[in-house]
Amino acid sequence: MRRLVEYIAQSLVDNPAAVQVREVRNDRQAVILELRVAPEDYGKVIGREGRVAKALRTLMRAMGTREGRHTSLKVV
Repeated sequence: MRRLVEYIAQSLVDNPAAVQVREVRNDRQAVILELRVAPEDYGKVIGREGRVAKALRTLMRAMGTREGRHTSLKVV
């Protein structure tokens, strides 16, 4: 799941070397992915009215459901 988010984010931004994805686990079976990009690339990852970020969260939710986990994405 982390690799998929990293791949998609690197495809969207101008500076793919600055993309970092960190996986944080809760005490439950929840997985939170923190996505960091260069400051000038935030708009590309979030998208107009948050559409790109929402699409990424939808993909993560679908993958998490298949694995039986709750997932969340934070763009930091």
